[in-house]
Amino acid sequence: MKLYVSFAARIRAMIDEGVLRPGDKIFSVRQASQKYGLSISTVLRGYLLLEQEGIISSHPQSGYYVTPRKRLQRHETSPLSKDINLSEVDASKLVLTTLKSIREFGTVPLGSPFPDPQLFPLKKIHQYEKALTDDEGEWGVLSDLPPGNEMLRQQIARRYLANGMDVSPDDIVITHGATEAITLCLQAVAKAGDVIALESPGYYALAHTVERLGMKVAELRTDPDSGIDLDALRATAGNVRIAAVILTANFQNPLGFVMPDAKKQALVAFLEEQQIPLIEDDVYGELYFSETAPKPAKAFDRSGLVLHCASFSKSLAPGYRVGWTVAGRYRQEVERLMFLNSLSMPSAPQIAIAKFMQRDSFERHLKQLRHTLRSQYVLIRNVIEESFPAGTQLSAPKGGYVIWVNLPAPLDALKLYRAAIDNGITVAPGTIFSRKKDLTHYIRLNFSHLWTLAIEQAVRQVGALACGMLADAGNGEA
Repeated sequence: MKLYVSFAARIRAMIDEGVLRPGDKIFSVRQASQKYGLSISTVLRGYLLLEQEGIISSHPQSGYYVTPRKRLQRHETSPLSKDINLSEVDASKLVLTTLKSIREFGTVPLGSPFPDPQLFPLKKIHQYEKALTDDEGEWGVLSDLPPGNEMLRQQIARRYLANGMDVSPDDIVITHGATEAITLCLQAVAKAGDVIALESPGYYALAHTVERLGMKVAELRTDPDSGIDLDALRATAGNVRIAAVILTANFQNPLGFVMPDAKKQALVAFLEEQQIPLIEDDVYGELYFSETAPKPAKAFDRSGLVLHCASFSKSLAPGYRVGWTVAGRYRQEVERLMFLNSLSMPSAPQIAIAKFMQRDSFERHLKQLRHTLRSQYVLIRNVIEESFPAGTQLSAPKGGYVIWVNLPAPLDALKLYRAAIDNGITVAPGTIFSRKKDLTHYIRLNFSHLWTLAIEQAVRQVGALACGMLADAGNGEA
């Protein structure tokens, strides 16, 4: 990907996730050049691309601003809904339609995969980042190189230590978010044509990542309370060569479970016996509802076969795309691939996050974040139980910010998705979380957005739509 396109994508992501809002002034050309280590011409080309897309606009003598988006009135139909093909599901297209609907038409983001930016101390982190543009002594091209900023790696290592894990800063490689961490780990342990075992249902982006690398997906049954089916894993490993397993042991998206420690231990032991690497996606690991953090599967690793991946996107700084991996025996290969694929990570976001962790109370922020998410989970669960059809079943997430809703079987989640968008609301239909055809009456809802009357009314409206569709189905059968 060309540098100016990559730069434009980063700014676009910050806008899509609400870090930069309509009307906000964005970095000047000089600030962006210093912040991201890019030439002035590269920044200008990136901004021109965003202008052509209508995402930002330039104001003479003033700078660049996020373009205000025209919002729909409540119940007005989003023109994007006509793009949804109910007979053939393309998960990536559906997710993109959802995000565009949120950004361009103000639809209620119950279907968003991202947390509410208002939950995070972004203003403080921005202040640290802005201060860096005037202090060239703290960062530069060489400090951008893998494995990443030393100060940040030290802070991350301290988080591991606080959770009882002996991880050195030298074990950590900083990446452009958790998705790149997972991609690099996949490239380190597998090649095109290899089979990668994934959870089902599971986060759709993981399957896309596997297939984009020319690898094959083997979906494994996943229990909503305890995680991946170990018997299914053993059976699959007995029939085909599995090059790697990717899973989330804590607060899995969309189910929200925590895999019991005994099961994590049994999983890691089996994979060690078979010499199969485990890539653990732990992006929700800090978002627990209990008093103590659950152990990741990495805590039971004694042979370096577990590659632990995480990021700050869900816990501290959405839009910054700062992630990392502790890749065990594959660390050097991951660092080499990071250098080949991306050359480096910009220093400014890494240092800004590290300074916040060092000087401000990261733990206090996390406690408040966990409390908010736990409270909002209770609120959305109560509203769903009051307003959704009889027979609806709900997951019981132990952390994170999504709830998995099992609707009565006659309901079609894709039709509900389209009806919701037509009413100014997004949901995530279950069909995007698996290649199997048995999730047609499930939806996932995001409860991270600060609870307001509008959010409550939106949840009730989805329930009313579901009740209406169920009644119509009953009348059709009569």
